[in-house]
Amino acid sequence: MQSVTRLLAGLGIALALMVGGPANAERLKDLASIAGVRNNQLIGYGLVVGLDGSGDQTTQTPFTVQSIINMLGNLGITMPPGQTLQLKNVAAVMVTANLPPFARPGQQIDVTVSSMGNARSLKGGTLVMTPLKGADGQIYAMAQGSLAVSGAGGAAPSGGKITVNHLAAGRIPGGATVERAVQTDVGQGSVVHVELNDADFGTAQNAVDAINRLVPGSAVALDGRRIQVMAPQDPGQRVAFLGRLESLDVTPAIQAAKVIVNSRTGSVVMNQKVALQNCAVAHGSLTVTVTNEQQVSQPNPLGQGQTAVTNKGGVDIQQDGGTLFNIKGGTNLADVVKALNAVGANPLDLIAILQAMKASGALRAELEVI
Repeated sequence: MQSVTRLLAGLGIALALMVGGPANAERLKDLASIAGVRNNQLIGYGLVVGLDGSGDQTTQTPFTVQSIINMLGNLGITMPPGQTLQLKNVAAVMVTANLPPFARPGQQIDVTVSSMGNARSLKGGTLVMTPLKGADGQIYAMAQGSLAVSGAGGAAPSGGKITVNHLAAGRIPGGATVERAVQTDVGQGSVVHVELNDADFGTAQNAVDAINRLVPGSAVALDGRRIQVMAPQDPGQRVAFLGRLESLDVTPAIQAAKVIVNSRTGSVVMNQKVALQNCAVAHGSLTVTVTNEQQVSQPNPLGQGQTAVTNKGGVDIQQDGGTLFNIKGGTNLADVVKALNAVGANPLDLIAILQAMKASGALRAELEVI
């Protein structure tokens, strides 16, 4: 009885290891994509009608008037020559959408509608039929429908106004119908290519090993990004094979140490492999004060001189007590953060400190400023 219990326990542990997968592993579909399977951007120009007086000021947006005249002409309505339109419920917009891979005619896709002119709001408007073109100039979808604008606003007669969120753009869920399919070839012949999102030789080799465990000898890395995989030529078998391929667990290689600095917002982000060598940092605040005092010089009562104004300037430099900190070298992220926090610098000061550390060789990581 005990032997049976031990056998069942061992099978349970083995099953748990098989289900759990390797530690820190990710699915191949999260690390890479199949070459040829991609989105295509679509764009179009159209008109939004039905606005409650918040449309374009037609005197300042002549392209809106021209678009209205052209649209009415296509509908069989001819405007008298020299007619000036003063409309407030129409806005010229750009319509954008992503055509997903393997999209077929009749499929519905979402579109984003953005104002081009000086319309105050697109809320409550309706996009009239707008063709969406691809990079080759061909029409791939037609868009039309009511806009969903997640915002609100109001104005007072005195001129005050309030706006919540953005009113000059909106979306139409399922607002475009695909009219033309894009031919997508998943590989040529018996070969497909898997492309890593981030080029890395270690991750590419780990992915090759995982694929070869599924089908021995089927994968080879061409470089740090592309992996060539032998796949069945039958469409049904190829789809099933790619489905199993994307579900494979792959352990990504450890990335190089990097520190990302955003100089506009003062954000500093570093990965877990950033390390510091022993260094000393002096952190202080330097204040420069420039003064300009005007002095009036008047002549004697019996003199022939004139009143003159002179400027007396002064410059004062003060430096708060800066302390020289001895920062011990750290081998992991926690030690690095602890060492930098000891300086007591704000994010903007930390950017300058990190740049100085990189220049001195104390920061053992790639420093990238965005």
